[in-house]
Amino acid sequence: MILYPENIDKQEVATLPLNDISGKITVIDHPNMVNDAVDKLLATPVIGFDTETRPTFRKGEQHTVSLLQLATNDECFLFRLHLIGPCEPLRYLLENNKIMKIGLSVHDDFRALNKWMPMMPNNFLELQRYVKSFGIEEMSLQKIYAIVFNQKISKRQQLSNWEAPVLTEGQKQYAATDAWACLNIYYELQRKFGLSK
Repeated sequence: MILYPENIDKQEVATLPLNDISGKITVIDHPNMVNDAVDKLLATPVIGFDTETRPTFRKGEQHTVSLLQLATNDECFLFRLHLIGPCEPLRYLLENNKIMKIGLSVHDDFRALNKWMPMMPNNFLELQRYVKSFGIEEMSLQKIYAIVFNQKISKRQQLSNWEAPVLTEGQKQYAATDAWACLNIYYELQRKFGLSK
């Protein structure tokens, strides 16, 4: 049974109102800030997940992952990985099988994170696969969000410099929105179809 339209085109997305996802955004840019953030995340059974990598504009150029976004319902933590360096609390969280992480194209993120710090991510839900159960065939977060909420997500900051000395307000909102969007899509589908525990 098709519960949602399978597809939506760019023109349709463009006409939708901009999303109003908001909440507290906390930038973690020093190792001594990590533990408190991880403790808050470990107290939440389901979190949103995403990463950002500095874009490349030259052939053959590659950058390591710059930012890890982990969101609860009301707060998103932006871990600036290139400043923090490898750290055990984050590996513990990402490998923890009691905390569900909701993300999109997570295997691409896993590859990037493993170059930053070897790990075995555990208990991740891939939204692209999950939404197929509800008739949604789209692969992009923007289109999935548009179908579920009838709103659009701005992608304006996608190709910005994620290793800039200071992240702009626009960058912070964009990064947090992606993690929140993953979490909100999951919760909305659970709520709408009576799947929540």
